[in-house]
Amino acid sequence: MRESWQLIVLWGLVVGAGAGVIANVLGAVVAARWFTARRGLVVGLLTGSAAAGQLIFLPTFAAINEHYGWRAMVLTVTAVVLIVIPFVALLMRERPEDVGLAPYGETGGPKPVVAAPQGNPFTLAIRTLADATRSRDFWLLAGSFFCCGASTNGLIGTHLIPACLDNGIPEVASASLLAGMGIFNMVGTTGSGWLSDRVDNRVLLAIYYSLRGLSLLFLPFSFVSFYGLSLFALFYGLDWIATVPPTVRLIANSFGKEKAGIIYGWVFTSHQLGSAAAAYFAGLMRADLGSYLEAFILSGLLCFAAALMVMFIGVDWRKREPAVQAA
Repeated sequence: MRESWQLIVLWGLVVGAGAGVIANVLGAVVAARWFTARRGLVVGLLTGSAAAGQLIFLPTFAAINEHYGWRAMVLTVTAVVLIVIPFVALLMRERPEDVGLAPYGETGGPKPVVAAPQGNPFTLAIRTLADATRSRDFWLLAGSFFCCGASTNGLIGTHLIPACLDNGIPEVASASLLAGMGIFNMVGTTGSGWLSDRVDNRVLLAIYYSLRGLSLLFLPFSFVSFYGLSLFALFYGLDWIATVPPTVRLIANSFGKEKAGIIYGWVFTSHQLGSAAAAYFAGLMRADLGSYLEAFILSGLLCFAAALMVMFIGVDWRKREPAVQAA
């Protein structure tokens, strides 16, 4: 690469599309097809695997980058991806019916193999979006997940290490802090999946977003000590991806299992739009105002707004209107 636009096209378009294809939307589709019982737990385990990768690779890549340069780090990522491809090709199947099984938790034995959907998948996705936008629940889910993306990937995933550098914390130590959050992330996401099979998912999401908002309000004042940052890493790490299992279950309950994958894909698109907005505007605030204080505070307030939104999902306001007495 010789020009900045080449980096934008490669990283923003090619890498972005590749990361989006194998994001946790794919995990939600796999869980919906293969599991009926304990689906929330499975979604929690699959999304928690992202935290496991974060725990393993972030400090490793930071060390490689520091000692050998970013090119060696990129080649290491490439090698890891190439190793995974044959395992996926040889061991994974589309549906349980392909191997003579029924989805876990269903009785009656395996069902006939389902034919692949016909027609243009892009047209199907757009048509499903058009139908979903007529539902208030879709906008509440998309809006809350916008706030989720703004307060995770866009803000912490992008700007926590620069914020640590601003406060005198070295790069490898900052990456290790982010990776350490992955330990709590694994616990929190798996526990969230288990809870989402048993507790009202709206209540879970309201609690998660409220706790995340509190942790982000605390973050600007945590850099003064190791214990403050450790406390933030604990609470925020438990909450980072914990919102995924209850969100997936709410989508399946609101729109049905067959449409859940596509709807979640559009809701996750809102998540990524929130991530992009936070990544850009947090950097802009840092450049103009000299610190991340305002960005962290605004993101915390967004989380409280998301906690309020999710409590209205599935509420039928017509049933709440007082009945008109007959004359």
